[in-house]
Amino acid sequence: MSSRKPGCLYSGGGPKPPPETEEIVIITSIAGKTVLITGSNRGIGQALVEEALKRNAKRVYAGMRHPSAHADRRVTALALDVTDAAQIREAAAEVEALDVLVNNAGIALYDDLSDRSVLQQHLAVNLFGTHSVTQAFLPLLMRSAGAVVNNLSVNAFAPFPLIPAYSISKAAAFSLTQSLRALVAEHQVSVHAVLTGIVDTDMSRGVDIPKASPESVARGIFDGVEKGEEDIFPDPMAQSQAESWRTGAAKELERQYAAIAAASAQRV
Repeated sequence: MSSRKPGCLYSGGGPKPPPETEEIVIITSIAGKTVLITGSNRGIGQALVEEALKRNAKRVYAGMRHPSAHADRRVTALALDVTDAAQIREAAAEVEALDVLVNNAGIALYDDLSDRSVLQQHLAVNLFGTHSVTQAFLPLLMRSAGAVVNNLSVNAFAPFPLIPAYSISKAAAFSLTQSLRALVAEHQVSVHAVLTGIVDTDMSRGVDIPKASPESVARGIFDGVEKGEEDIFPDPMAQSQAESWRTGAAKELERQYAAIAAASAQRV
């Protein structure tokens, strides 16, 4: 099931309406949909697989570097290292239809920016991996008027000094997400940024502060997708930033740029 969300870009036939009335089809239920989740072997990714099944997804592709079988027959394990171009091509060839792509795979290493290779490692997975997987599956998502869901972090807003390379990569991935959102809207593909706070996973094991459970974050992510939220804040720490972001100058500038891009496309 899908619906149209006002205020987004239009891709229907005939003359396009003014930017302020443009719209895009959004997914309103995971039920009956085909979902692909990268980094699904543990943490948030594993929780997303289980949550998709609870919401009666038709099929779930579980992308991971070392595939393992799942008890539910609706789950198909995919060998998918997001830094491996050959594996990405093979996975895209295996998937016949897709409604929702969740780019969840990521790394977070403690560093102090003294070693450039650590920054490059983060960018390879968190930025370029997300880009490569999205480009590979975009034709299927255009066909289904589907959704791209990029699992990012509130560190995209402000860097956490203990993991600066991670923060830099997530800020870059957030910019990628915003850019993609405007570029593919005319193809009726919605693009969602998931801005998580601290979640109780292996990545945050060394941080001794309150953390959200992966299960609650997975619920929050799919709730946001089903509500058509462009930017999803799925946990208490993240939610404390939601209102200021949605009503702030940076988000307004994003909207203005999207309107300019839509107007430019109409003139081409």
